[in-house]
Parts: sequence; C-alpha cells; structure tokens
Amino acid sequence: MLLSVVAAIGCGVACGVLVFAESRGLARLRIAAKLVASAAFVTIGALALAGGSSAFTRWMFGGLVLGAIGDAALLGRSKRAFLAGLVAFLLGHLAYVVGIAQIEPVERWYADAGLTALLPLGAGALALAVLWRRLGSLRVPVILYVATIITMVIAALAANRGHALPWPRCLYLGVGATLFFASDLAVARDRFVGRAFSNKLWGLPVYYAGQLLIAWALG
Repeated sequence: MLLSVVAAIGCGVACGVLVFAESRGLARLRIAAKLVASAAFVTIGALALAGGSSAFTRWMFGGLVLGAIGDAALLGRSKRAFLAGLVAFLLGHLAYVVGIAQIEPVERWYADAGLTALLPLGAGALALAVLWRRLGSLRVPVILYVATIITMVIAALAANRGHALPWPRCLYLGVGATLFFASDLAVARDRFVGRAFSNKLWGLPVYYAGQLLIAWALG
C-alpha cells in the first residue's frame, strides 16, 4: 500500500513537471518527466499483479504497459510517432476491454451501463464529426481507435454500475476510463485542430489521473 501511495505521488509530481516542461519547451525535462509519470502508474499495476494474479489483473496490467509505450511514442512530433502511439493505445484499450470482460459479462454491458453509455457514444460521434475533414490518411486508424475506446468506457461504466468489483475499485475503473477518454480529446485537438499549451495543461493531468485510477482498480 505504501509503495502504491509513493508511486501515485511520484506520478503527480512528474505530471506537474511535465506540464511545466511543456510550457517552457524544455525537451529533455519533458521526456524525463513523462517517462517517470508513466512508469509510476505501471508500477502501481505491477504491485497489484504481484499481490494476486487473475485474468482481469493480467489484462489490465497489459493495458497499462501499452499505455506507457504509447506515451513514449508520443514524445515524438512526427506523423509516424503519432501513428505508433495510436496503435499502442489502441492495443491498450483492447487489453482493457478483454480485462473488463473477465469480471463483467459482455452481454450485460449496455444494460448495466444504462444511460451513461450515451456519454462516450455522443462524445465519440461529436469528436469524429468535428475532426472528419482533418483526419486525412489517418481516418481509418482514428475511427478504429474511437470505436475501441468507446467500447472500453462503456464496459468500465457497466462494471462500475454492475458492481463487478468491490467498492471503491469499481468506481475507480469507471471514472478512470472516462478521464482517459476525456484526455484523448485533448490529444486529438492538439494533433488535428491546432497545437496549443492549453491542450497539455488540462489533458495531461486528466490522462494521468485516469491511468492512476485504472491502476488502483486492479486491487
């Protein structure tokens, strides 16, 4: 428990440093801070995995690792780096989907999520509508990504409302997945609409908060 708290604090501090580095254009500090922040939520997942392995924990831990790989890829500014990050996060969301399916039957997702399923569905549809003309050759990968993260969030919301995990872990999972989705909107805006520090200012803290909550949901 103590190590998880230390890792969470480290993640928060590193995220703060990362935002500062982004604001000042400090490339080396940006790289170091992002890698430390991502390693922190992976560490929390690893501690949960060491405390008791289950199919749910293993798949979710895999998703955390893939998220950290995606973070490293997005340190680059090129289209290739963005596509590599997109693929890593896509695979990470698929791992989350499979993991959640271990504790919340797929056939109950929409029933248990209820009206909350409209939140990711509506946000995803609106995001695609706004970005559609700007996606270019990335249109198909982005559509696949949006469909996958919508599925992941609905599954997490269903697990929360269906009490598939003990409280408050079910809440951590639902809120964490939602925050992850919200942070992706900042990434999309920064990539396709216009690069601006404001996207980093709120997107990065929301992303790391989401990943931390997902990691805490493991146990």
